Amino acid sequence: MSDEKPAREPIHEDARIDALEARLKAAREREEQRNRPTVKGTDANYRSGNRALASLLGGIIGGLVIGFAIDALFGIAPWGLLAGLFLGTASAFRTIMQGANTRPADEAQRPDGEG
Repeated sequence: MSDEKPAREPIHEDARIDALEARLKAAREREEQRNRPTVKGTDANYRSGNRALASLLGGIIGGLVIGFAIDALFGIAPWGLLAGLFLGTASAFRTIMQGANTRPADEAQRPDGEG
């Protein structure tokens, strides 16, 4: 073996590498935070779907009950039932259309300002 020094020195840890690793770690944490869902639990779409379903079922069932009651009171079967069904369905669709035109509260209050 010779006592000569090798042409290259072994590579030692550099402060720049440590700083780069710290910046990469911070960037990954920011990216995870940014990609995390903003709404906890049920989201606005799920709630608006449930609201539309409840409105549709409530309108139809309510119209049927009121129409049946009108038929029983006045003896005009099946016209009261049909009118109640039509009015209940129309009312339900009107409520659904109004709900579709309003912006969900969760999107308006998002912290990143998007939406």
